[in-house]
Amino acid sequence: MSTFFLVHGAWHGAWCWYRVVPLLERRGHRVVTPELPAHGLDATPAAAVSLADYAGHVAEALRAAPEPVVLVGHSLGGMVISAAAELVPERVRCLAYVAAFLPGDGDSLVRLADGDTENQLTPHCTADPAAGLLHLAPAGLRPAFYADCADEDVALAARLARPEPLRPLAEPVHLTPGRWGAIPRAYVECAADRALPPARQRLMQAARPCQRVLRLASGHSPFFSQPGALVEYVASLAAPA
Repeated sequence: MSTFFLVHGAWHGAWCWYRVVPLLERRGHRVVTPELPAHGLDATPAAAVSLADYAGHVAEALRAAPEPVVLVGHSLGGMVISAAAELVPERVRCLAYVAAFLPGDGDSLVRLADGDTENQLTPHCTADPAAGLLHLAPAGLRPAFYADCADEDVALAARLARPEPLRPLAEPVHLTPGRWGAIPRAYVECAADRALPPARQRLMQAARPCQRVLRLASGHSPFFSQPGALVEYVASLAAPA
């Protein structure tokens, strides 16, 4: 039995893992799905949160885990798991990036996304600097995130997705070779991703190679569209090398 931490991405909350959690638990694993501040049911004001808050929240939960964990991040969650792993590398067995931003030292999500003209997410986003929020129009949910997902999952997301805090998107992450860089990395590449296109995923992997890579023929949300395949791969990361 191993422990898995599943960290959601932007606009999402712990709810997005509802198909994945029982599949891992049936294999006998422990599963923790942290709710990032100002996401899901968390009541923290969006304008008050930072990337450091995200990382600190996850790191605190990692310190309480019974063993080093497989730390999984989706999309924006890639920034969060990287920053958290830098804080408590001894609590992380492996880092798994699922269609996720894979930063190096000094990178921000905004910097990693700069110049990406292929995604179908940006045209549906509207920033509200006064409120510290990035809004995603409901019409953008399916084309960007859920093109290959069931109607029931799209409806769930439409009810539960929240505006995204702006500040953490532009904040850089600070990583070192001896801490974050010493942890094994894996990447789940989504070949039909319309939010973080495969070319951008491969660019980040080329800059920061991962020891293991899986390519799924899925869109940006394999936790909905291909939970079984995702769990098969993620669970294999807990096996002895």
